[in-house]
Amino acid sequence: MPDAEDVRRIALSFPDTTEKIAWSMPTFRVAGKMFATLPEDETSIAVRCPKVERDELVLAEPKKFWIADHEASFAWVRARLEALEGEDELRDILADSWRQAAPNRLLEAHPRLGLPAAE
Repeated sequence: MPDAEDVRRIALSFPDTTEKIAWSMPTFRVAGKMFATLPEDETSIAVRCPKVERDELVLAEPKKFWIADHEASFAWVRARLEALEGEDELRDILADSWRQAAPNRLLEAHPRLGLPAAE
């Protein structure tokens, strides 16, 4: 089961990522733009997720994903760390959120980051 230290290690491994405390919790930013937080006493993560995909995730796996009331109108979803299947799933979730927040210069410099491995 991944924990808060795994979130930090993985998030901070992405290019141009920093950690900053905001709203009394750790947040992770790429080029200054937030892509992940560690709310609920660091037992979950909040990440960027398009609303349609977010709603599908919550319906498909409600024990893993949910939408916080104050984030309902934003394109964010929460994931319980204890429900994740391991570090690979955590890395995929964080990388997907990173890609949504990263500026084009970073996406162009790291075109494969967060995408499924080519077979």
